Amino acid sequence: MPDGSSGVSLPVLLREDRDAVTTLTLNRPAARNGLSLALLDALRAELERIAADNAIRCVVIRAEGPVFCAGHDLKEITAHFGDADGGHAFFADSMARCARVMQAIPALPQPVIAAVQGMATAAGCQLAAACDLVIAAEEARFCTPGVEIGLFCSTPAVPLARAVPRKAAMEMLLTGEPIGAEEARRIGLVNRVVPRAALDGEAAALAARIAGRSALAVQLGKRTFHRQAGLPLEEAYAAATAAMVENLLAEDAAEGIGAFLAKRAPEWKHR
Repeated sequence: MPDGSSGVSLPVLLREDRDAVTTLTLNRPAARNGLSLALLDALRAELERIAADNAIRCVVIRAEGPVFCAGHDLKEITAHFGDADGGHAFFADSMARCARVMQAIPALPQPVIAAVQGMATAAGCQLAAACDLVIAAEEARFCTPGVEIGLFCSTPAVPLARAVPRKAAMEMLLTGEPIGAEEARRIGLVNRVVPRAALDGEAAALAARIAGRSALAVQLGKRTFHRQAGLPLEEAYAAATAAMVENLLAEDAAEGIGAFLAKRAPEWKHR
């Protein structure tokens, strides 16, 4: 696929499978890993493959170069201002493709970890916020600067407002000012902050730890967590109670409880 910046044919997304962990690497460093249509389509295709692969139990999303992701590819967007419809069809298609990717991440059975090494801007911040967990390098920055160019970050606001307190999200959206990794951790956007040299190792270690759990329990738990979060309290408890009963009936629950009582390591069947 063309990388959209130099005309050279390069894969815009790299995939590496190691044990039960898949690492997806945004690979448009010369374009600040902007979310071109090609990159969005590649992400969606890989997420669909991963969702259907029971051997994969955790996913890491990382990026090449100094920038994690600068958001939508503004050069690609600008090229359509002169369309007969003013760019309406292209803009609608681009935003819809992006929304499908961002929704596919929480819907993915496997947990997803973002490893953010640099700036995550606009839809790049959206991508990080959509992930289940975020590990950031000390120099990482997060911002939703659309307001500075007359384009409010309405779609990045969706996962951002679900990841951090409302007023913290609104301050980021209204000012467009970047926040550092430690501030992002303080407000709940980031789980851990580590030195840059330790970032990939920390993400891999966390992914391996998650992958070592019962896949059935983790996947059921992720699905239930996202479902109950949008429900009123009584309905949330009903959904969570049903999930607990379903989980208790699984082979892995009997194995895990038995192993705990016997003080031995469990042997997961992932069912």
